[in-house]
Amino acid sequence: MDDWGWEYLHPWLSARVELPAGPLFCIIDGPTRERPWSGAAVRGDFRRLAAEAGVRRRFAPHQLRQSHAVELAREGVPLNISQRQLGHANLGTTSIYLQGIDPQEIISSVRTRRAPMMSVSAGLQL
Repeated sequence: MDDWGWEYLHPWLSARVELPAGPLFCIIDGPTRERPWSGAAVRGDFRRLAAEAGVRRRFAPHQLRQSHAVELAREGVPLNISQRQLGHANLGTTSIYLQGIDPQEIISSVRTRRAPMMSVSAGLQL
């Protein structure tokens, strides 16, 4: 995880130490206090937060993972490194995540790359 991620996670880790032993991400108040924050609850909370933020499209937490893969690609991180960071056994799974890259961005990247170079004498028998 990068420094930015740790910066935002650190306050929770500090607060979590003060709570009884249990799952890292747990309910902190109410009748289900100290129980794990379930996948269904995470999805519901994220949908609510997205609506409050004015996001009108459907939102799922897994999209954060896909967005992370796209950001790594935009930063030039090799696909096999992204694959390992995301824990994918198959490189094809990682490449599917990159479908979130805008086609215009792909075209622009291809057009601005340097032309391949080869030696003037390549393939010539001297």
